[in-house]
Amino acid sequence: MTAPVTTDSELDEAPAADQGGRGAVRRYGLLAVVAALVAGLVLGYAGGLLTPTLARPGENSAEAGFARDMTAHHNQAVAMGLLAFSQGQDPEVRQVGVDIATGQQGEIGTMQTWLRSWKLDPTGEQAPMAWMKDGGGLVKNGLMPGMATPEEMAKLRGASGREFDVLFLQMMIRHHIGGVHMIDGILDEGHDDDVLAVAQIMKNTQQNDLTNLNAALKRLGGTP
Repeated sequence: MTAPVTTDSELDEAPAADQGGRGAVRRYGLLAVVAALVAGLVLGYAGGLLTPTLARPGENSAEAGFARDMTAHHNQAVAMGLLAFSQGQDPEVRQVGVDIATGQQGEIGTMQTWLRSWKLDPTGEQAPMAWMKDGGGLVKNGLMPGMATPEEMAKLRGASGREFDVLFLQMMIRHHIGGVHMIDGILDEGHDDDVLAVAQIMKNTQQNDLTNLNAALKRLGGTP
């Protein structure tokens, strides 16, 4: 999916409330981000409708498990991206947060539309990662690969300045690495051509993100 692009001018349209440039609330920028998220979700739903339904994946298929688990995985990335927009000090961190949030929101729309078109519920009875070979062993404390713990998310919300920027980049790098591993799982085990095509786009996007995230982290003097 192609994410709606939010420009630097949209991000910085509202005046900053402090010298760090973060601002208590970037009102106009926030409205632009909300609009982009809604547009991404709508486009994702529309894209998902293009998936043929002649041979629907079943309840316990790899495709259904992937759509459900990756939706949950993406939801956390969207939350992290919005935190980067609202709390990031570095302009690149704010921009990459918006790009990830809008892009993955669109992919959530696609995956949820798949499930509806397959006549399946958004959530199933299988344990997380049960669809992937040896996937159960990848779940740690109920979290899928790369996902942050509640304590880590609380720490991110409480951070500011360079500390926030570095922590966000470190967490999102780990999150994306886990996401790519899950995508590799569906590419290996899935059978639906349209799902596989979208999954490959997801992988390409996240690998490109990882290049940019690692470069930004190096520039800010952080370690992976």
